[in-house]
Amino acid sequence: MWAELSRLLGKMAATMKNVEEIRSRVILGEFGVKNVHTSDFPGNYPGYDDTWDMQKFQKNFRIDVVHLDESSMEFDMVGIDAAIANAFRRILLAEVPTMAIEKVFIYNNTSIVQDEVLAHRLGLIPIRADPRLFEYRNAGEEAAEEEASEIDTIQLQLKIKCSRNPRASKESSDPRELYLNHMVYSRDIKWVPIGNQADVFADSSIGPVHDDILIAQLRPGQELDIVMHCVKGIGKDHAKFSPVATASYRLLPEITLLEQVEGEKAERLKRCFSRGVIDLEDVNGKKVAKVVNSRLDTCSREVLRHDDLKNVVKLGRVRDHFIFTVESTGILPPDVLVTEAIKVLMAKCQRFLNELDSTDMK
Repeated sequence: MWAELSRLLGKMAATMKNVEEIRSRVILGEFGVKNVHTSDFPGNYPGYDDTWDMQKFQKNFRIDVVHLDESSMEFDMVGIDAAIANAFRRILLAEVPTMAIEKVFIYNNTSIVQDEVLAHRLGLIPIRADPRLFEYRNAGEEAAEEEASEIDTIQLQLKIKCSRNPRASKESSDPRELYLNHMVYSRDIKWVPIGNQADVFADSSIGPVHDDILIAQLRPGQELDIVMHCVKGIGKDHAKFSPVATASYRLLPEITLLEQVEGEKAERLKRCFSRGVIDLEDVNGKKVAKVVNSRLDTCSREVLRHDDLKNVVKLGRVRDHFIFTVESTGILPPDVLVTEAIKVLMAKCQRFLNELDSTDMK
């Protein structure tokens, strides 16, 4: 009787362990990926209470900043569902506003670049200006130059003419020596303040983020005379308004060694993973493989190609641990972009709650 009870308890423990793995891990197999869908919804697993609990969420949820510099940021978002993580990623890409060139008034263009192509190139140049200090321009306004306002528009000007260099050597064939202003770069775009902008943005360096973006090439006699208007917009309307070069996430890799691997086998196991994931330590004169930092793994599953190694390691990913990478275009620092994306997500949630309340009242 006791033996039977012990067997049943052991089987139940094994079942609970399998259920926990299904709920919290994505398993990488030789011929496929298992447990890819979220399944921890109420009533799906007997013995588990998966009803929404704010206190439980606040206890488990956290954000850990791993790396931060002026152009990129890496952070961990833990304790959240993939749907929310993906919504956050999409907001970063398409719903955090920036300033970008919207209207291009070409007064003179004698270069070989067509007006339409030139306007498109100018529109994609990132403009360093804090969008939080500007208003959205009314969609009904006409596209007239004189209607630009200091609260919703930044005016830029590109005025340049190519000429021959009188000091150039007669034997030279290098355009850089023969001509002046023959390469038009983003550094040639100048900010022209509107209204009181010169006083309001006296401490700001409004203009292109990068000064070495090639716009066009000219030859003597050719010139460009262009006025540009930058307005506030979001990436959902046009990609030029997107504040990030990349915004992506991946699940935290988890590598488990099911048995001790030593000797030449351990050396091969180390080579199957990214550098820094597996290390070899000396145990009684033998080289033994040890998982050092599974975070560095790219989950290539190279180890599963080796018949003598694929059964000694288990590859998985933690379902609710997202590693975010955000690379800014330079318009705003990446930490500011993340903060603004959170504000947009909060506003969306509040708008949804307001709609529910108004529906209930009806």
